[in-house]
Amino acid sequence: MKNLSLANIAMAAGGRYVGSAEMQAVEVTAIESDSRKVPEGGLFVAIKGERVDGHKFIDQVIAGGAAAVLSEVDLGEKPFPYILVPSTLQAVKDIAEFYLKGLNIPVIGIAGSVGKTSTKEMTHSVLRQKYNVLKTEGNFNNELGLPLTIFRLRDEHEMAVLEMGISDFGEMHRLAKVARPNTVIMTNIGICHIERLGDRDGILKAKSEIFDFIEPGANIILNGDDDKLATVTDVRGIKPVYFGFNAEHPIWADNLQSLGLKGTICTIHTPQGSFDAHVGLPGRHQVLNALAGTAAGLAYGLSLEQIKAGIEANGSLAGRFHIIDTPRYTIIDDCYNANPVSMRASLEVLQDGAGRRVAIIGDMGELGDDKVAHHAELGKFAAALNIDVIYCVGPLSEAVAEEAKKCDPTKEVRHFPTLEAIIEALPSLMKQGDTILVKASHYMKFSEIVAHLQK
Repeated sequence: MKNLSLANIAMAAGGRYVGSAEMQAVEVTAIESDSRKVPEGGLFVAIKGERVDGHKFIDQVIAGGAAAVLSEVDLGEKPFPYILVPSTLQAVKDIAEFYLKGLNIPVIGIAGSVGKTSTKEMTHSVLRQKYNVLKTEGNFNNELGLPLTIFRLRDEHEMAVLEMGISDFGEMHRLAKVARPNTVIMTNIGICHIERLGDRDGILKAKSEIFDFIEPGANIILNGDDDKLATVTDVRGIKPVYFGFNAEHPIWADNLQSLGLKGTICTIHTPQGSFDAHVGLPGRHQVLNALAGTAAGLAYGLSLEQIKAGIEANGSLAGRFHIIDTPRYTIIDDCYNANPVSMRASLEVLQDGAGRRVAIIGDMGELGDDKVAHHAELGKFAAALNIDVIYCVGPLSEAVAEEAKKCDPTKEVRHFPTLEAIIEALPSLMKQGDTILVKASHYMKFSEIVAHLQK
């Protein structure tokens, strides 16, 4: 890894190197916090987690060929080198910041309440039409995941698309210090983590910490249809580029033609011209993702033809509106996470399904004191849609079921207290030809429902 000798790692981490002098010049092959993933010549970061203390695996990792260890425990004299630091979590961020600066490549930071991952995927699909681009994988978007993503960068990569997720004030500031994005894309300001951030203005303030380390000439790309983001008119002298469905934005879309679960055809307008594109994932929000990707493509010199190709090459991920066709059902696997905005968007798309349209929805987390009211509002919203069946799972989702029954007594609505209860009932609930949406917050473990439906 470029410039990541043990001496430079110790310097960047503000740590004390313990080991032989000749080993200080050795460059590590990788940096990992999972003891099972450390390759030969890699650096193992020993993290003290809530359940597991990584320091317990040091001897095992060294026996497996690791070059050195980053530790916050004084190990004394050892036959292998290690770097002693006050906090391995802070150290790994400091090392990632040092490493990324040395690579000197553009960084695109993706932030927002809803749609970060799908926007990251779309932006990556567009930019890779011209560049070798590394993107965040999975949920590696926090204060440990972001540095680990950065450590996957190699000399052949020409830019990075990094998802940046937070739940409290100060977190985005710390992430931005590591990533220092040249381009910021912000999807929207919803109510995720409102229990910690107070209200949508607080959420906007917390997300806007991403601007704390931008340089002059950076690109700020915002969803101009979002009422809170529309108030961001100047960032340190930088005028944002807005996207949306409003023709007053420099990048906008119209002529939307829904293809049901096959996505949407639309016309995308830019200052460089217009083009028609097939956005393969369903829902108006996916068109917004395409617009964000378009703005990023223009910022980095892609032609409209390249941008169109990137939009149309983008696909779905497991757990994130992933459509699974089985001999019996069409399953919409959207169970990775949920909040009121994303839940509504997914329920709206379910209306385009064939056969009976069945919503299996579960509890949404981190909604603060108004969590029951948010679930009740979702029940009212779902009852008004052209879907046939609503199955609600979990204690909070009882409010969804109650409100849905109240608003439309003719619709089939049932509540199941636990995940186990609905899984047991699945064989008797589902019918040949159903289109089934499976969606809840990640802690509800709805991936088990998806697995049972595929049996």
